[in-house]
Amino acid sequence: MPRMLDVSDDVRAEIGDEEADRLLAGDHAPGSYDCTSCRTPGDTDREHTSTVLFVGDETAVLAFAHAGCLPSQVVRVSDEQLQGAVRQAGALQEPDRAPTVPGPSAGDSGVRKAAPEQAVLGVTSGLVLISGELHAAIVVEPTSAIARPGSTGPGDEFLPLLVEQGFQLVTDLNQAPPVLHGWSVLLAMGQLHAVLQPGAGGGAPVAWWQAHRPLQATDGWRTAANKNQQVLMFAAPVGLIGRQPREDLLRGALDRAAANGVLVGAALPLAGI
Repeated sequence: MPRMLDVSDDVRAEIGDEEADRLLAGDHAPGSYDCTSCRTPGDTDREHTSTVLFVGDETAVLAFAHAGCLPSQVVRVSDEQLQGAVRQAGALQEPDRAPTVPGPSAGDSGVRKAAPEQAVLGVTSGLVLISGELHAAIVVEPTSAIARPGSTGPGDEFLPLLVEQGFQLVTDLNQAPPVLHGWSVLLAMGQLHAVLQPGAGGGAPVAWWQAHRPLQATDGWRTAANKNQQVLMFAAPVGLIGRQPREDLLRGALDRAAANGVLVGAALPLAGI
């Protein structure tokens, strides 16, 4: 019996027409699964389901999500992230044809240095109360000033660069920032792995920030993220927020940065396995 699966053109291009047709025919698709986003059960026989392909440097893993939670898509991650997720999840599978690709509580934090020339970004996760509702949030702060690519000057261009990507200046935390489409937050098995940005030329999403080690998320943080199907991302220049040990202190630091005009933010949809 054919499954109620959606296989996007990007996923089909990675796994090949033969494997995609087998999935659609129900040969390799599971009847039941845990949604890669909300982690609740799904059934490919009874409800529309998206295929989500996570592609590492050498391997790929196919996961499934409620169509209402995530569209069918390709997400590029590191092999380390992929292997960690596979060790924890039994509902994921490697496609027969692997794709060919180029060789929270406040106080939880992770850093990533993508290349020797790039700055290190610190990320703190926590819950932020806005208009009486708790929102899952991450706060990004570099450990040093961020120069514009190709620039040799001493200025810090971190916020202007983010504004150019669509993030908006936050002057008041009494309302949530708008959704920034094309960007997303990658959750894998309840852990925070990466912030994804659109690929060049409209291609598959790529990691803008990637945790050196996945960040644990509290039950409350995951509940808020899944309820809203998004995570609020706030960013400030070096030294403005710090690693606050409590969520009330984190909120206070955010309020001060907003009042001083040095905070940007956006609501990022969830992606995940």
